[in-house]
Amino acid sequence: MLTAVIAAAMAFAVAGPAVAENSGAVVRTDKGLVAGTVTDNYRSFGSIPFAAPPVGENRWRDPQPAEAWQGVRDATKPAPACAQNSQLGQPPSQIEDCLYLNVTTPAGRSHKPRPVMVWIHGGAFTGGSASEYDARWLATKNDVVVVTVNYRLGVFGFFGHPGLPGSGAFGLADQQAGLRWVQRNARAFGGDPRNVTVFGESAGGLSVCAQLASPRAAGLFHKAIIQSGPCGLSTPGTKPGEFVHVWRTRTDVEKQGAGTLGCPDLACLRQQPVDKLLTVHDLFNAPAYDTAVLPVDPVVAQRTGRMHHVPTMVGTTHDEMTLFAPLVFPQPIPESGYRAVLGQMFGERDADRVLARYPVNGNNDARDELAAVLTDQGWACPSHQARRQLGRYARVAGYEFADQHIPMIFPLPPFPDYKAYHGSELLMLFDLGAPLTAEQKKVSDYMITAWGRFARTGDPGWRSEVQSLAPGAITGTDFARDHQCGFWSSIL
Repeated sequence: MLTAVIAAAMAFAVAGPAVAENSGAVVRTDKGLVAGTVTDNYRSFGSIPFAAPPVGENRWRDPQPAEAWQGVRDATKPAPACAQNSQLGQPPSQIEDCLYLNVTTPAGRSHKPRPVMVWIHGGAFTGGSASEYDARWLATKNDVVVVTVNYRLGVFGFFGHPGLPGSGAFGLADQQAGLRWVQRNARAFGGDPRNVTVFGESAGGLSVCAQLASPRAAGLFHKAIIQSGPCGLSTPGTKPGEFVHVWRTRTDVEKQGAGTLGCPDLACLRQQPVDKLLTVHDLFNAPAYDTAVLPVDPVVAQRTGRMHHVPTMVGTTHDEMTLFAPLVFPQPIPESGYRAVLGQMFGERDADRVLARYPVNGNNDARDELAAVLTDQGWACPSHQARRQLGRYARVAGYEFADQHIPMIFPLPPFPDYKAYHGSELLMLFDLGAPLTAEQKKVSDYMITAWGRFARTGDPGWRSEVQSLAPGAITGTDFARDHQCGFWSSIL
């Protein structure tokens, strides 16, 4: 039965702090008391500030300390989404004051501090929010504390301008402020600040990569999980045969930011309303390196070992690019036009080699072949490379989510077959409201247990280099062969 937060607050007012905090609904953080929600199975706390509001003079400034408060702060509502435009069916937001986090713990006390898992959400660095992810499964089934963290997005988080300290990396600095909050407050929620796993998917996975490469993140986490966000993720560039990584140089971001919205200086830009800045929001969609937060390109840091050497799990979905193919190619591509598209992407010299490896399947729509090509080239093989390079210095595990019949959770147009699309493994870890079959629930239970075991010990529990995760087929897989990584290493 739900424990009313009002009753907890009344207990605090009548009986004093000891009674209120013993109820479990009220927790004392380093800035003040918060009152959350308690059930028979879990406790949840939302909208806890981990930094000062990034507004006014704090816009485009590294996160500043949150102010303490008096009394009991209502923590029954989830953190608001940071300012963003609508994306993949998610509603827009104009909330700039958004540096809040959520905490989910099992109900009751533990005889020893619980492992802590800190989730960094995805959304192409321009969308998403911490509160989209219901962490009760992970918390209650694994006896861990789960923290989901917001960070500034797009023009608010990754903007750059000549002379602006921190250009291009404010969102990464926010994530570190959240991790520092965990170090200060984990024990208050029953967590162990000496056993923190940072994990994330898509832009969240790339963020984990960035934190692994950031000297400022030293000591803030002890294990890492990169889901569908390898450091070396690449996409086709503007020239045939050109493929570009996500990361940008600080200089490039600062050049792009100069003159934004016709403003001659930062003072003008800081006076602009949120809705006007959102018109250029999606232009600032990647973190910058050569910054205090991220000194080195993460691809270089990973290759040269300049990463935090902690146990890491790196995984993907089997068919990452099917999520994006109908967005990049809204109309079916006749198979007769497939070779021409390959030529535009890979150049004439290599297009025939790619065609021989990825022939058409006869459905007269070449978009699924292109999705397979770009999945292997841009996602799978960079993940394989990440496991090899990170594995020189620390224990590394791998997985591939391969359920070909997982429900689609995004409002996308018809496509030949989405299969195990980008983001589909999230249905296994978080309660996103999608219906799962009995067999899919078994996979979910297996994955939740594996993620929890990894958070506790650094070992997910399988012996294979990469574990395939699908109903009736939880087994080791020859990932590099399946995704033709030897071929791609000869092309790129």
